[in-house]
Amino acid sequence: LRLPRAVIGLAIGAALGLTGAVLQGYLRNPLADPAVVGVSSSAALGAVAAIVLLSASAPLVVFGCAMLAAGGGMALLALLAWRAQSAVAFILAGTVLASLAGSLTAFLISIAPNPYATAEIIDWIMGSLTDRSWTEAQFALPFIALGCAALLLTGRALDALSLGEDAARSLGMRLERTQLLIVFGTGLAVGASVAVTGVVGFVGLIVPHLLRPLTGARPSALLLPSALGGAALVLAADSLVRLGPGATEIRLGVAMALLGTPFFFALLIRMRRSAWI
Repeated sequence: LRLPRAVIGLAIGAALGLTGAVLQGYLRNPLADPAVVGVSSSAALGAVAAIVLLSASAPLVVFGCAMLAAGGGMALLALLAWRAQSAVAFILAGTVLASLAGSLTAFLISIAPNPYATAEIIDWIMGSLTDRSWTEAQFALPFIALGCAALLLTGRALDALSLGEDAARSLGMRLERTQLLIVFGTGLAVGASVAVTGVVGFVGLIVPHLLRPLTGARPSALLLPSALGGAALVLAADSLVRLGPGATEIRLGVAMALLGTPFFFALLIRMRRSAWI
């Protein structure tokens, strides 16, 4: 049972780390991570809807509903951000999508038919690799691989965007294509990750920051290392929670939040000091 758990952990870590690096490069915002575009919230909404409305507990049903919701969120994000074709419009559209999905998820939890459904939802939302098998791996890995491949194609455009949107256009970059690749890749990679493990945060925020001093200023140089670093981080974190003391295993999402929150706070302090200087 440990091998499929490790394989899924490596895959979702790579997906989240890569997505974080791409979004930080595209939005030119060091605080961006996969949660900022709302795809995680959309996938979570789909899974919660399957549990509450369909009384589903089978992995295939929950995964399918989560991916359908992630796809719907991806389409809505593309529609909202398409006209403006700017990073600002993209992040605003993601904020709208995340707020909408979060509100609907809270509503579904409030109308859960019994305490057992509520407990199952909360347990799933906290994120975990416990009891994951090759069945879940077969569901998720093709979508994650396709999403990561799409995100890796954005490297040259991200390098050009580091000079500004006008400069990128003057260099011949098709920013519309780049935005669609990011929406498509993020939707598949993050949607499949959330669908199979629940919500695991901060990986896409932490890993690019740790590796950026080693890779230099070019966003494209950060992509593959972030995928590898994300895979290593999630695997290490899951090993720690699995081997930790106590009869009950700490959820992976909770462990990452405990690790990521101090990092996020330290990052904010460093950015504020840099602004003062």
